[in-house]
Amino acid sequence: MTVHLKFDCALVIVILLVRVLRIFMKRYMVLLIRLVKMQFRLYLAAAFIGGVVGILIFYPLYDFVYFHEHGVENMTAFDYISGRFIASLQGHTPIKTWFIAKVGIVFGVVLAWVYGKLHKKLAQIEQLTAELQRDLKASIQQGEGPLLEFKSSFRWDYQQACTNKNIETAVIKTLAGFMNSHVGGTLLIGIADDGKVLGLENDFNTLRRKDSDGYEQLLMTTIASSLGARFCQYIHVMFHLVNENYVCRLIVNPSPHPVFFKQNKDAKFYLRTGGGTRDLNIEDATDYISQRWGR
Repeated sequence: MTVHLKFDCALVIVILLVRVLRIFMKRYMVLLIRLVKMQFRLYLAAAFIGGVVGILIFYPLYDFVYFHEHGVENMTAFDYISGRFIASLQGHTPIKTWFIAKVGIVFGVVLAWVYGKLHKKLAQIEQLTAELQRDLKASIQQGEGPLLEFKSSFRWDYQQACTNKNIETAVIKTLAGFMNSHVGGTLLIGIADDGKVLGLENDFNTLRRKDSDGYEQLLMTTIASSLGARFCQYIHVMFHLVNENYVCRLIVNPSPHPVFFKQNKDAKFYLRTGGGTRDLNIEDATDYISQRWGR
């Protein structure tokens, strides 16, 4: 009887896990399809606008250059260009018209791709510039909030007086939560929760290279292994002297992709909400990812 009961419980658990996995995969596929549709619409619009630009601008420009290079007797540049343009609209030069339209289409798609890349970089630069303009001491006195978090250290446990892997984990969770938010945030290491400046000396003493360069290298290595190397570009590391103590400031940009914290064999999704970082369950994470990146 006991064996059958254990078997039934295990079967129920397996069925529940399969159902949860199916729901997650279904929502993931919906999110993926939305992203593909969004990109397709963007580039389709860019291609259409590029084709129109090719016919309305590149075509007359080509005839303008041809007119001045080869010359046309008994005709002004305007008459020649307008006549050729009207002829193209009437379908008398289909090969030339289609070729220039294709040039415009390629131009539009490339321009849309470049704009997308530049837009992301400019947003990062604007956030970084705004953060650097803030007075660090004033921010510390103001205290923690939705966009600002304090950590006493990255690896040194002040209560146990030794290194503690859980402290590193807490820092990585905060960084993941900021990147998954809409606006990012700033993490100050070397500051207690009450705003007291503790510095980084204890952390430095745990390193082989006991300076800011060794500290930054440890930070980036841990971030790359826990979150993924591609997300390091959204975290900017700086060091400041506050009351004769080093403080590490990490300015975190919002990520264009969901960030998962890889811990053992699990991948968890963290989000900065209010003054803390929250671990979302599968359903909440899927809904948020769809809302945050699916549009």
